[in-house]
Amino acid sequence: MQIGFSVNEILFLATLATGACWVAWRLRVRRLGAVPARKPWWVHFGAELFVIVALMFTCRVALADWPKVPSGSMEPTLRVGDYLLVNHLAYGPRLPFTNTAIEFGSPQRGDVVVFRFPPDVSQFYVKRLVGMPGDVVRFESGVVSVNGASAQVQLLGEGVGEGVAAEDRGQWLLRETVAGRSHTIKVNPFVQGRAPLESIADHCSEPRAGSWRCVVPPGQYLMLGDNRDNSVDSRSWGFLPHEQVYGKAVRVLFNFSDWSRAWMPL
Repeated sequence: MQIGFSVNEILFLATLATGACWVAWRLRVRRLGAVPARKPWWVHFGAELFVIVALMFTCRVALADWPKVPSGSMEPTLRVGDYLLVNHLAYGPRLPFTNTAIEFGSPQRGDVVVFRFPPDVSQFYVKRLVGMPGDVVRFESGVVSVNGASAQVQLLGEGVGEGVAAEDRGQWLLRETVAGRSHTIKVNPFVQGRAPLESIADHCSEPRAGSWRCVVPPGQYLMLGDNRDNSVDSRSWGFLPHEQVYGKAVRVLFNFSDWSRAWMPL
């Protein structure tokens, strides 16, 4: 079992510390029979913050979270600086340190999933789930198909002209449909998925660069970024174990650099 240490773990320890201060203060007031005129420093910085800290911890673990997107690996779906609304009720709350789940549901193909990064579970990553346990996933020039189905892709733009975001210039924007669910991906026309397979190579056959076929092992998922040629994903670090799933990203809450993205569904 891997032990993670992130904001959630810090909030958990803060909840324990402020809760202990709150209990100690309540016992002291009961013993004295009245509230002292001067309160100790640990009451101001501990006991009186307990309810606030506990609510923040409970919200982040059991209901929803709001991480910030740090990179362009999920462009064009997510942009750098997006704050995401992560729904924990979709899959079930995750307990701190161990990420043990109280299961309400399971991730589904096409979900945008927030998870603990397997090589360092103190970090959180966000990618798209493209392969369920047992799926046969085919990857061809940046486009995915599953379980023998034909690749369904539509060219939306070639990254030229007015109104194209700076980070999308010179990139192909494609509408990819996998098992009935559609989303937009970005492919570099000069790369087209030819990055080498690394950690999942033992489960895959690769007749040529940019073309491979993988069988997803039981209890694990194949995760890819929508920015297919600029993403550190399962091709680099391996399949995602189910126990490292953290929550489902459902909306962009806001982006300080682009308020038009506020409350955008994913």
